[in-house]
Amino acid sequence: MRRLFLLFRLGDDRYALAADAVVRVLPLQALKQLPGTPDWVAGVLVHRGAPVPVIDLGGLALGRPSRHLTSTRIVLVTYRHRGLGAARTLALILEGVTETGHRNPADFVPCGLDSPRARYLGPVLDEAEGMLQWVDVDALLSDEARALLFPDAVAGEPACS
Repeated sequence: MRRLFLLFRLGDDRYALAADAVVRVLPLQALKQLPGTPDWVAGVLVHRGAPVPVIDLGGLALGRPSRHLTSTRIVLVTYRHRGLGAARTLALILEGVTETGHRNPADFVPCGLDSPRARYLGPVLDEAEGMLQWVDVDALLSDEARALLFPDAVAGEPACS
């Protein structure tokens, strides 16, 4: 059974998010900055009246900020983790967001590497355009990152107090 994926790039490599995790795709925009946070925390935006933390996936994965290209987007995703209780909205800055495509999840195979610092990197699919790697939104945040971005859910305290 084929699933729809949102395709993007990190550097020269191709990645995919399952479209059912995507809430909305927005153009790159100014964000409320949060001084004192890690470089990969791009800031906060407001979506439907609620603050949403924004992660620069280039900063998190590659240690460098995403380039501000015409194809760079803010992608709102549904983030689910048992430690949070309810699902949360999380925003990702992604480069090269120019297409979607249907793929059969069964065609993706393990990449043969287990990186404890990048558990979100899932299986790969070899295609004519190059290898495509599935990013698992629900595995994106470490325990420390989750506590930073969702302190109200993790510790019972209000965020941005």
